[in-house]
Amino acid sequence: MPIHSVLIPKPNTKIAVWKITETLDFLISEITLTPTSQQRLNGMKSESHQKGFLAVRMALQVLGYTDTDLYYSENGKPHLKDKKNISITHSFNFSVVIVSEEPVGIDIEWCRDKVQRIEKKFVHPEDFFYPKNDYLNTFLTVIWGVKESVYKMYGEKGLSFLDHIKVNPFDLREQKGIANVDFLNEKSSFVFHFRTIENFVLVFTFNS
Repeated sequence: MPIHSVLIPKPNTKIAVWKITETLDFLISEITLTPTSQQRLNGMKSESHQKGFLAVRMALQVLGYTDTDLYYSENGKPHLKDKKNISITHSFNFSVVIVSEEPVGIDIEWCRDKVQRIEKKFVHPEDFFYPKNDYLNTFLTVIWGVKESVYKMYGEKGLSFLDHIKVNPFDLREQKGIANVDFLNEKSSFVFHFRTIENFVLVFTFNS
């Protein structure tokens, strides 16, 4: 299918959301990859990962870029040759790219019961602020997505979801909030926004 949606949360920021319904052969036929990217694609054993990888490039094209505009630093962080900031995420049948003139991070997660089983791995008991009701999965998925997108922005090894990133209380209706990082004797804060797309939660984060 064509692009699922394009979001413009700020004048200098665009998000392309691609829902993967195409066959692998179709996606391959639509994308020209650099030799490095082709090698990465060939090394993927899962067709789902291959589709996600190619769908990211489809989303890039919607935003006016090609695979040749994209490169990765040694720590795996994506960059664009025109120096704009980029963040990438993929989950099941969605691939999403955000491009901005300011630092950004993005994550998309399937909202499901599994998140409750790993809750204690990324939220300290003293940080619990959300109700244990029908919205628990959504709250936890947002929190995980915030921490993932902040981690992508921060780009420092050793940063812990549980110990270093704290998500302040937020209201699901407002679709935004604040997260703080306390790491290596430095403190910083981030503004996050989130949207629901079908049964997925999309989170994108900026410096505050």
